[in-house]
Formats: sequence, C-alpha cells, structure tokens
Amino acid sequence: MSEAAPQNAPQPEVLTLNIEKLVAGGLGLARDEGGVVLVRGALPGERVRASVRSGRGVRQGVTLEVLEASPDRVDGPRLPTADLAHASYAAQLRYKRDFVREALSRIAKLQHGVNETLPSPSEWHYRNTAQYLVTPTGLAYRERRGNEPLVVGEDPLVMAAISAIVNKIDPAHLDPASEVAFRASALTGEVVAALIGAGEPRVFLRASDHLMDAGVVGVSLAQPAGRRFSAGVRLIAGESEIREQFGRVQVSVSATGFAQVNPAAAGLAYVSAAELAGSGEHAVDLYGGAGAIGRHLAPNFRRVTVLDASPEALARGRQDVAESVAAGRAEGNVTYVGGDAARFSELGTDVIVVDPPRAGLEEGARIHIDSSTADRLVYISCDPATWARDVGDLVRRGWKLGEVTPHDFYPQTSHIEIVSVLNR
Repeated sequence: MSEAAPQNAPQPEVLTLNIEKLVAGGLGLARDEGGVVLVRGALPGERVRASVRSGRGVRQGVTLEVLEASPDRVDGPRLPTADLAHASYAAQLRYKRDFVREALSRIAKLQHGVNETLPSPSEWHYRNTAQYLVTPTGLAYRERRGNEPLVVGEDPLVMAAISAIVNKIDPAHLDPASEVAFRASALTGEVVAALIGAGEPRVFLRASDHLMDAGVVGVSLAQPAGRRFSAGVRLIAGESEIREQFGRVQVSVSATGFAQVNPAAAGLAYVSAAELAGSGEHAVDLYGGAGAIGRHLAPNFRRVTVLDASPEALARGRQDVAESVAAGRAEGNVTYVGGDAARFSELGTDVIVVDPPRAGLEEGARIHIDSSTADRLVYISCDPATWARDVGDLVRRGWKLGEVTPHDFYPQTSHIEIVSVLNR
C-alpha cells in the first residue's frame, strides 16, 4: 500500500529548470528564484520539466520531460536501484570523480588531485547480492520511496545466477517470509539464500524447499530487525556459505554477512590498497570484516591484525585463513581480533588500513590512529562526504594526503568507492 500524503501537504509544481551539475546521490542541481532544486533523472547541461515538491530543506523533484538532452544521456532502465543508468558509462565515471573532487574541496577544504575513476570490469550483472520484498504479485524492490512496491522483472544489475533462480520462484511458496536475500558467487556459480520472517524454522520449511528446488545450495532464516540481520540467523537447509574470489584471495560469503557486492571491482581495490600500504613489520586492518584486505597485506608484513566488531565475520575469516594455511598457502601471520575500532589498542603498528561503514571514522578512531606509531594510513571509503570530513581532520593533525583514486564498485548508480593514502 502506498504511503498516504500528509493532510494539507503542498502539491508539487511543474517547473522548467536548467541543470548545472550533478551532486552526490545522482541528483541534478538547478536554481530558480526560489533557490536550489535537486532533480532526479536529470544530467548536467540539460533543460527539463520537473515535478517539484516543497518541504523541509532543499526542494527536490523528478524529471518529467527532457527538453534539451545532454550528449551523455542514454536510454537506460528506470529502476530504484539504478539512479544513473540514464547516463553513458564514460559519463558516470567522470561524474563520480567530480563527486570526490567536490567533497575534498567543500568539506575537507583541500585542493588536491584525484585520479580518473577506475571502471568496474563489468557494467551490468555485477551484483552478487540482492534482497527483495515478497509480495503476492512477485518479488519486488525494497527501495520504494513511498510508492507501491515495484515488482522485479529482469534485474540488469544482479549476476545471472541470481536472475535464473528468481525466474523460477513462485512468491506464494515463500510464505510466511516477508523478504528474501540472495548471495551468488562468480567463482563457483552457486547461490545461497536467506528468508526473512518471524517464526520458528519449521514454518519456513516449505519456502526453504522451494528455494532449494529453484537452485540455491543453502537457505538460512533471519528474524526481522531494525538493523539488517541483527536478530540472529539460523541455517535451515544446505550450505550457509559459498566461496568467492576477491583479488588475490578466496573468501567465504553468506547471504546475510557483509561482503562487497562487486567482487571483481573490489578485488582491484584491495590489490591497490595493498600496494599503497607497502611493507613492514605490523599492519592493522580496522573494520576488517573477514579479512579480505588484511590477507592482501600478509605477504608484505611480518604480522597482520584484522580487527572487527562482527563475530560472524571474524569466524569466517579465521576459517578462511585456516583453510589457506592447510592448503600450503601463506597468511598464517594474520590474526583476528574482536573489538571496536574507536578503542583499538595498537602495538608497534607501521601501517593502518581502514574500510569503515558509510558513517566514516568515529572521532575516537581518528584519535587512536593519530596517536599510533603508524606513519601510513590507507583509507578506503564508500562515502565521499564522510571520507572528506575524516581526511580534512587528519590533514589538520599533520597527515599528508597522497594518492586518491575513485573505484567504481556500483555501475549505473551514483555510489562510488575511494582508495586513498595518507602519510606523515
């Protein structure tokens, strides 16, 4: 059911606007006598008719008609998960570099060079994960923005292995699940799934059997929670994990644990991060998860410490390293430690690598990094704004920003990853 509009809410007005530039979120920025307007579905240099709604903060609108089109415009799919698919891929890469440069200038107050965006190896069908609502009419996108759920047809962002399973699913057979999540492996072609719903595992056995019949190799059950998968996960059938290749290492991934959605692109970033980290005695990988980055550091450091607050991720990481050592490969110098990055206790660290959540580094983490013995920080970020905030703070503390390279993990969207290094 669509969300009811508040009583006496202002009705949208249709405006003709000239788009000056694209800003974070993939929104076109325009100005009129009323101030700034942010327009979804528009590109720089275009003249558009847009439906604009007033509200708190900056007015926002949606493109109704393109009166003068940008040469970068293409006929892309209109999906809630693909907010830049109407731009050519070359243009997307330019826009994303501009997002990083603008954040450095506006937030960090730094004028600093930014390398060209490193493209994803695949522009489409790169996502190894998807999570959909279960509705009577079919699986639907979760990002509704107050509208009726949009039933998934052909999802051009997800890997073909997920699409093949989705095409075999009858949503009526997933009852009483409210959502279903998938994780695929480009390495093995396998898919695991997680049903999300309230109740004991026995009431989901029919849904689990249906997913196994559709081709998944394992099904887990997650209770609904405000923070995804925070209320516990239980295996119902088959395997809980599958193997995936990220750069130079293989890691175990699940339908509910965190892992980057574009393994090929993430692997390039992890290799780059290891090169920027250099070599030494001790490297610390903060927010390290299952250690995909930390394991890339292992050949060049006598010891590597991976720190994370997720017991699930740490357990997967320890298992992966044990298997790697048993197979005669290196990485026996990687140690996993549970803890908060804002309270980590470092002992003789040469290099720190961080890949924090979208919120960036907590102040406590920045203080610990600055007071550590490390003289190099490799900072990987999925959010230009919080990255620029943290970089600006560290530069004011005496660090010097070095190489900055945007990496495109998310083609057809406005999201961008950044790999950077700071020294002192």
